[in-house]
Amino acid sequence: MASKTTLNAKNLEALGAERLAELLIEVSTGNAAAKRKLRLALAGAQSPREAAREITKRLTSIARARSFITWKNRKALVTDLETQRRAIVEQIASADPDEALALMWRFMALATPVFERCDDSSGTVIGIFRQACADLGHLAGKVRPDPQALAGTVLDALQDNGYGQYDGLIGIMAPALGAEGLATLKAMAEDLGRSPVPVPSKDQWKAVGWGPGGTTYEHEMRARERTSTVAMALKDIADAQGDVDGFIVQYDPKTRKVPQIAAEIAQRLIAAGRAGEALGFLERAELGDGLRVPLAWQDVRLQTLEALGRGEEAQAFRWDCFERTLSDSYLRAFLKRLPDFDDIEAEERAMAQAMAYPSLLHALQFFLDWPAPDRAAELLVARHDEIDGDYYEYLAPAAEALTERHALAATLVLRAMIDFTLTRSRAKRYRYAAEHLASCARLARDIPDFGAFETHDAYVVRLKEGHGRKSGFWSLAE
Repeated sequence: MASKTTLNAKNLEALGAERLAELLIEVSTGNAAAKRKLRLALAGAQSPREAAREITKRLTSIARARSFITWKNRKALVTDLETQRRAIVEQIASADPDEALALMWRFMALATPVFERCDDSSGTVIGIFRQACADLGHLAGKVRPDPQALAGTVLDALQDNGYGQYDGLIGIMAPALGAEGLATLKAMAEDLGRSPVPVPSKDQWKAVGWGPGGTTYEHEMRARERTSTVAMALKDIADAQGDVDGFIVQYDPKTRKVPQIAAEIAQRLIAAGRAGEALGFLERAELGDGLRVPLAWQDVRLQTLEALGRGEEAQAFRWDCFERTLSDSYLRAFLKRLPDFDDIEAEERAMAQAMAYPSLLHALQFFLDWPAPDRAAELLVARHDEIDGDYYEYLAPAAEALTERHALAATLVLRAMIDFTLTRSRAKRYRYAAEHLASCARLARDIPDFGAFETHDAYVVRLKEGHGRKSGFWSLAE
């Protein structure tokens, strides 16, 4: 049973309204975010209209702000934006969906001024705007605005999408646009594409960039942006209309040979029941040396072969994909389709393939993911001279996974990281290297025979001979 001093709604209710009000005033003093939440709650208690007025005031204030926001003070902005977004969705939408939709469009208009003065390296801020964009679709579905007017609003928004805040907007708005709105939007986008960007007199040209092709001027950049916006809009409209050919025509013949684009086209053709055409696009894709074939292209090719009833060819391709990538998902799919007992032999063949794979790290990761820790240990012992201690993000988890049952293999991984750190004098890693050395000492008790490898004591002696002057390390290790 929870204590009466536990912070929960029931215990706080027992304090009474007057005492709670006093505490809220106290905790909100000097806390701008808390004060804004309280004011918003008070406005909402009066009426949705008052809450909308409070939100509008705050959105205007955010839009007018000019101070730069770094990662250190980004949290306050995130809290503020999320508070306003949630208030629109939770307080305004149920009482007045029309007002909520208008406010959400206004909220989305904040994106450009916010990103112009904000460090969003974590992607937190764009995440809020992406959610708000999805909210637009839900609200528009409730309001059902005039399709033609909505089409114009959507196209205007797409022309102010410099930070990707409106990515996916057409698909989000498709249900509210309906057939009429999508047709109107398509006509508007095509008109925009035919409308040239005004070119000022030459003495008014403004340079915005320089490169191998020469100077780029502002009007040229805007023309490229418009062309890109129109092409992306028409692709999304075609998707929303189920118009595969309308999607394809937005790519020139050369671009259609890019593997990723070919996969996107093929996926839509499969959905339209045109798998034969899909395979044609995939096979015309330019894959280069074939060593770095995009996963999307591989996956769609498998879907296409299955759709065409070419199961044996699909199986052969799954094995080919596994051989090139050591992706466990391809191997699992391959084995799943084999008769009983054949899968055992095929799995053993796959393990041998992985053991000889050129990249030790890829092979190690495969064995750990499968999982086959015995094979991982065998790999590390057999190819210990290939272990690159710089890749600690892969090696540290591997050592931890092997510690309990494969002490020698875990020790070799830890030693590789220690050797790299000391040989390259990576002082920032000394603390970790010291911890690894301590782990090696503990593991040594579980290794009855080091075989061709140094014992722990011999390894420490060698470290001291080669790196005895690195006092920063030894002060942590001893």
